[in-house]
Amino acid sequence: QVQLVESGGGLVKPGGSLRLSCAASGFTFSSSIMRWYRQAPGKERELVAGITVTGDSTSYADSVRGRFTISRDNAKNTVYLQMNSLKPEDMAVYYCYAFGFGYQYWGQGTQVTVSS
Repeated sequence: QVQLVESGGGLVKPGGSLRLSCAASGFTFSSSIMRWYRQAPGKERELVAGITVTGDSTSYADSVRGRFTISRDNAKNTVYLQMNSLKPEDMAVYYCYAFGFGYQYWGQGTQVTVSS
């Protein structure tokens, strides 16, 4: 069955770094556009970053550009989100999202807490 399993979340101090991973299975990862979303308590889910199927193009929300980096390894069916210079406002549940022709899948999310 289809699975998107995020990992790497946790508690980090402001200014710190985390690397999220999302391991995919059950569908053709290498043909899927991948994105990371996040949702903070009381707020709508927002798009954080996206990457094309080959990884040759990426996009970012203005709030994270220059601090976060999305990447993918099609051989490992995994997408990553490197998060540097974390701020309290980055605290949220981070979700992995995959889509292609006729399908879209969500992961279960991983909590990122930024606090001193």
